[in-house]
Amino acid sequence: MKKYKIFVSGVQKELAIERQAVKELISENILLREHFSVFLFEDLPAKSKPASKTYLGEVDKSDIYIGIFGNRYGSVGSHGVSATEREFRQAQKQGKEILTYVKGWSESKRDKKLKKLIKEIEKSETGYIYKQFNEIPELKTHIFESLVTFLKERGVISKTVFDMSVCEGATYDDIDEEKVSWFLRTAKIIRKYPLGENTPLKEAFVHLNLLKDDRLTNAAVLLFGKNPQKFHLQAEVKCLHFHGTEIEKPFKSYHIYKGNLFEQIDKALGFALDTLILPVIRQPGTVAVKRPYEIPEFVIQEAIVNAVAHRDYYSSAGVQAMVFIDRIEIWNPGQLPPQLTIESLKKPHASYPHNPLLAEALYLTNYIQKAGSGTVEMIRQCKNYSLPEPEFIQEIGQFITKIWKDIYTDSYLSKLGLNERQKKAVKYIKEKGRIANEEYQKLNEVKRRLASYELTILTQKGVIERIGKVGRGTYYLLKRKGLNSNAH
Repeated sequence: MKKYKIFVSGVQKELAIERQAVKELISENILLREHFSVFLFEDLPAKSKPASKTYLGEVDKSDIYIGIFGNRYGSVGSHGVSATEREFRQAQKQGKEILTYVKGWSESKRDKKLKKLIKEIEKSETGYIYKQFNEIPELKTHIFESLVTFLKERGVISKTVFDMSVCEGATYDDIDEEKVSWFLRTAKIIRKYPLGENTPLKEAFVHLNLLKDDRLTNAAVLLFGKNPQKFHLQAEVKCLHFHGTEIEKPFKSYHIYKGNLFEQIDKALGFALDTLILPVIRQPGTVAVKRPYEIPEFVIQEAIVNAVAHRDYYSSAGVQAMVFIDRIEIWNPGQLPPQLTIESLKKPHASYPHNPLLAEALYLTNYIQKAGSGTVEMIRQCKNYSLPEPEFIQEIGQFITKIWKDIYTDSYLSKLGLNERQKKAVKYIKEKGRIANEEYQKLNEVKRRLASYELTILTQKGVIERIGKVGRGTYYLLKRKGLNSNAH
């Protein structure tokens, strides 16, 4: 299969790391390395770098020109322009696909000649890709998105999706037959699936559409592989438990879960549930106790399942489940399909799965409920627990689900009219368990009188409760809200 050749341009001494980052991106990403190769001038042996003929010849042989610009224009040669500009002009002359990325937003240190070149590219009517970045991950994200668009425009990936594609090198020896039997047994019980657990492997896979041209698909390996990471290193869930409300080391615990997708989901859910508080609630007329989780189990599972099922498997990033004092966040690489918006997730909607074969298998085993209903049910169950709605957030290359453990979000506290000192105190209590007047004074650098007044306001608004009457033994706790015992 022909690979598209990428020529990377940019001042070597200034942008060595950025130039290498392009090569790293292509080599690390399973989609990109299948379709692209990268030419870096510095990779050639020293004796092979005589003059401009070499790099201009490589521009001619390339399909895509990637220009990375910083502050330096580069040494001016006999033609009156730098090598970087000559490379750009050659790509322009040859009608190459031109992608340009400018480092930094400040223009104060940028060379005047480079500014002029960038301005020309920025205002070009020929449709050149022009993006700005500060850090390497941002650069990689921009390039990834541009190259995927390039492939889609040429029909390379527009007619297929990841889970339906052939898993190169995989054979039936890589399949866990016991897991397939478990799947068929479970699907028959839960969804009345027509095949029994003793169905021959190939017949089962044909029925599940897990073969393409009689070869195993990526879905087959992810769902039933003995070691899916042999083929897909990115197929994992990283779980982190933090001490406070921010991403900070040291972690309370950290695990990376691999294996097939069913195992990843089960282990990630177990990790999250193990971190949650199980408050004791006595039932009327009995000494028995009921111990609900802080967050409905379904809500956490649905967020993890969605992340694993609908993630972008062409991305080298994995799914992350992060547990904080006041919330759980689930991150997965990918974007919402164009047919959906954040608002549409909050009401019944049609399903547009990124990986339909994975979604179907998870539905048959009851990991996924009725299509298009999961996020609506998440919202309903959180409301029944007197919790805020989950937050669904789309960022560049990432989809994030935030699930709150209590109602005391920044938005809620703002609606109560609290100032920043009072919000800081609430965060302090979440992390430390309680706060005293002296601690409030120190935290916010205020006098005792103001601390007493603002703590009183927090008490009156029902955010905190005072323990003790007077003196040094007095402290304040967060009022436990968000566990509606009637909902269990």
